[in-house]
Amino acid sequence: MNRDRCYFLLLNIGHFLDHLFTLIFATVAALALHREWGVGYSELLVYATPGFFAFGLFALPAGWLADRWSRDGMMVVFFIGIGISSIVTSYAASPLQIGAGLFVIGAFAAIYHPVGLAIVTMTWRNTGIRIAANGVWGNLGVASAALITGYMIDNGGWRLAFIVPGIFSIAAGLAYLTLRWQAIGLDRTPSCSVTQVSEPVSSLSYRALLLRVSGIVFLTTAVSSIIFQSTTFALPKIFDERVQGLASQFSTLSGTLGETGQEDVATIVGLMAFFVFAVASMAQVIVGSMLDRFGPRPVFMAVAALQLLFFSLMPGLTDGVALLVAVGFMLGAFGQIPINDYMIGKMASGAYRARIYGIRYVVAFSVLAMSLPLIAFVYENWGFDMLFRILAGAALLILCAVIALPRKLPTPETTPVAAE
Repeated sequence: MNRDRCYFLLLNIGHFLDHLFTLIFATVAALALHREWGVGYSELLVYATPGFFAFGLFALPAGWLADRWSRDGMMVVFFIGIGISSIVTSYAASPLQIGAGLFVIGAFAAIYHPVGLAIVTMTWRNTGIRIAANGVWGNLGVASAALITGYMIDNGGWRLAFIVPGIFSIAAGLAYLTLRWQAIGLDRTPSCSVTQVSEPVSSLSYRALLLRVSGIVFLTTAVSSIIFQSTTFALPKIFDERVQGLASQFSTLSGTLGETGQEDVATIVGLMAFFVFAVASMAQVIVGSMLDRFGPRPVFMAVAALQLLFFSLMPGLTDGVALLVAVGFMLGAFGQIPINDYMIGKMASGAYRARIYGIRYVVAFSVLAMSLPLIAFVYENWGFDMLFRILAGAALLILCAVIALPRKLPTPETTPVAAE
């Protein structure tokens, strides 16, 4: 494998780990801690909220540092920092301590999206398929969080679910440092002090179109973040309630069901969540290739309509039918992820791309954090059926917003001008 492929592979592994670390606690809370610590599921969600605020809050300074110092240097900080933080979090002995650990994990996790995506969109051609491939790795991280954590709960305890990925991340960071050592400090975009720079042509019509598309991007980013967080974070708990019968049948068939009937159900629930996430992640490959061929508007409309359909069908369903419908709405939830990143990559100036991605993810992950109290409140008062109806409404709002997108995106046309 040549250095270029190793580079892209490590960036993809980073996306995998980023989503894995942020969702370990979702399965831990759903399947272990509420029993071990005697704390309700909705109460445990409160302690995860600061971590997701950090996930959003630190995205902008991470992008700024990457543009000013080094994108590759920030990626090394990401790998090693999040690995150490996860290992330390495994020693938590109370909800407050684990909440503090999740906050630090969230701060390091914030680095990846503005920095890693800026590298991907500026280093290689075929932006749509590259973002899609990178996105599949991120989604597999989402899927593996439920699978790995469920397995660790049954075969060593929830603390191992933080320790083992932490060690792996540190090793990946050292590999990244070895590969990109000479590029650190040399990989930022040159500043405007050079003799010839490019300025965007800013006619009134161009700026109006850019403002319109930017508004749609940030609106759909916020609303789709509610959908993504609600589905990925709550799915292990949804399956724990809705597909217990199916999980018990699988355990019986595989011969892993213990005397109490519960010993390895956590593993089976995690496996089913992994199956749904893994199948749905393939939507990004399809969406990425379609973005390069057809543009974002028709693709985004199709994805939003898919979510609206399956969220509307989900209330009241259990076992096998619920599993199939979950695959449907997760196809939409994962399929929408690369679309806004694609549009930003096409519209943003290279010198500020990491910072613009930072702003995009401040919006996205701040909404992710606010979604946790929403999930807890809705679940405590009405259960998951009401949550699915709310998500159907969110999908309808996205569909209405996307209809207003132009058929062709505004791109930064440039003309050389002398620096002041």
